[in-house]
Amino acid sequence: MYSRILQFLRNFGVTEPLLGYLTNIILISIIIIFCLVGRYATNILINKLLSKYIKNNRFKFDNMLLKRKVFKRLSHLVPAIILNMFAGEFVKYQEIIERIVYIYIIVIIIAALDGFLNAINDYYNTLKISKHKPIKGFLQVSKIIIFAIGGIIIVANLMGESPLIILSGIGALAAVLMLVFKDSLLGLVAGIQISVNDMVRIGDWIEMPKYNADGDVIDISLNTIKVENFDRTITTIPAYALVSDSFRNWRGMQESGGRRIKRSIYIDVTSVKFCDDKMLEKFKKIKYIYEYINSKEKEIDEYNEKKSIDSSVMVNGRRLTNIGTFRVYIENFLQNNNKIHKDMICMVRQMPPGEHGVQLEIYAFTNDTNWINYENIQADIFDHIFAVAKEFDLRMFQEPTGYDMREGLRK
Repeated sequence: MYSRILQFLRNFGVTEPLLGYLTNIILISIIIIFCLVGRYATNILINKLLSKYIKNNRFKFDNMLLKRKVFKRLSHLVPAIILNMFAGEFVKYQEIIERIVYIYIIVIIIAALDGFLNAINDYYNTLKISKHKPIKGFLQVSKIIIFAIGGIIIVANLMGESPLIILSGIGALAAVLMLVFKDSLLGLVAGIQISVNDMVRIGDWIEMPKYNADGDVIDISLNTIKVENFDRTITTIPAYALVSDSFRNWRGMQESGGRRIKRSIYIDVTSVKFCDDKMLEKFKKIKYIYEYINSKEKEIDEYNEKKSIDSSVMVNGRRLTNIGTFRVYIENFLQNNNKIHKDMICMVRQMPPGEHGVQLEIYAFTNDTNWINYENIQADIFDHIFAVAKEFDLRMFQEPTGYDMREGLRK
């Protein structure tokens, strides 16, 4: 083309040195026009035809490719190819032009592959398995490898050497590279262990006091795990810390469908006593324990009669106590509560007495793991227990308050 333009200008009477300058200017202008036309035509093809087809079909992955601009990035290859085709017209600068075009093509391919990997991650996140087996860390490793290979090829092209020679030289810098990419290498190993052992998934509620993390996992990447705490702050934890340090994952609780209640009430020891006949008659009217009272009365009477025990003295033989009856009442109350999980442990146990009185621990599981609902269920249960304790002639223990002091002085 250069010779044709040159001949064309000579026919019009253009002479040196203007002839050479005009020929180069016209040739460069033609190349630029070809590049712009090619780029414009490719944009029309992508934006109107290809985009319309992608948006109207039933496949999702090509939409991700369009969103990540993979096709748009590849369209930059057209001007590069056109420029490479005309490089031979500039004999003096042909090698330089071809090298620049080669580097530009490598950069475009790297950018397209980066978008392709992002599209894979976007599509994978729409699948259910993504919460169990995140692949973001592996994709980031792939990106590092692609960028490293691309960088080696570009440097080798600039130096005019084979990429293999550059790679052999990098082998001597392995120790330095391991130091530079220490976190990435640790993260890669940790990511594999986390994935294989299914330690953490996106959406898991985890606690890690060392890093002040207490919330839901929102992102798992090569180097970090992001946790959105319940106060809406974000805690970033090194991925390898989940392997080297301990943490609590509440996923088991959420999947089991039951959330534990483990809370105690304290009874004033001085309010504990044997049940007399009046108390027993009163207890027989209580729905959750009247069957228990009747069966226990019969059992105790038979035992005392068999042993010829003098029942006129309270300490002789077997007798019901108000705290024991109260404990049975709480157990039956929990068993009849439709918010308590029936297939999990449900008990009320008496712990060793201490300076705060007799400790009764309620150990049960709600059938609703939602935090707000769980707290409401737990509060309703203990509201009832606190209110009903006095019906068994029991007093809750609490440290003396100013009100208690004033009442004591008045008496």
